[in-house]
Amino acid sequence: MDIYINSLYLAPIQYYTKILAANHIYMEQHESYIKQTYRNRCTILSANGPISLSIPVVYSSTEKTKMKDVRIAEHGNWQHMHWNAIVSAYNSTPFFEYYQDDFYPFYHQKYDFLLDFNEKLNELILSLLNTDTPAIEYTSHYEAQLKDGTADYREIIHPKKDWRELDKGFAPQPYYQVFAQKFGFTPNLSIIDLLFNMGNESLIVLLKSCN
Repeated sequence: MDIYINSLYLAPIQYYTKILAANHIYMEQHESYIKQTYRNRCTILSANGPISLSIPVVYSSTEKTKMKDVRIAEHGNWQHMHWNAIVSAYNSTPFFEYYQDDFYPFYHQKYDFLLDFNEKLNELILSLLNTDTPAIEYTSHYEAQLKDGTADYREIIHPKKDWRELDKGFAPQPYYQVFAQKFGFTPNLSIIDLLFNMGNESLIVLLKSCN
């Protein structure tokens, strides 16, 4: 199946189940940027429960800035804060030490555009999952109506929308989480929650989560 998806920051597990099931992947870069979405935020599980990490961005809602043109804001020290939050949440997980050197550079090097930052992270994650996925094709323009047989996930994978209602093809497989005894299993967190907890078994969990 051909799919259309957004460029997301450390996207949730649901996102990667779609990538694994796709025959062809179109990455939307010409949509108008929308705030309060996974485009610039992710959800991780800390000792105090789920927390959201958000990248500050520069865009214009009146002029409808395209996703490919959204810049990362220079104010604030978000990289330092995000990395500290990730380390605090996952330094006791079985695979954090194994993967931390892969993620460390993203929080200590400057990136100008959100799309570039997201996609470099996405390339890393797909390589760590050790799976053959179709090449990603970036859109040349925005298509509101897609051809028959193409799955549109551009507005489905969203922090304010209930995947249980909107995506019957996603059935999150429970896996080991460090804080599960405290909170129970928390589904559909950022992909790094799965990687840091399950390592090379992450792909098995993802495949089992495809309905």
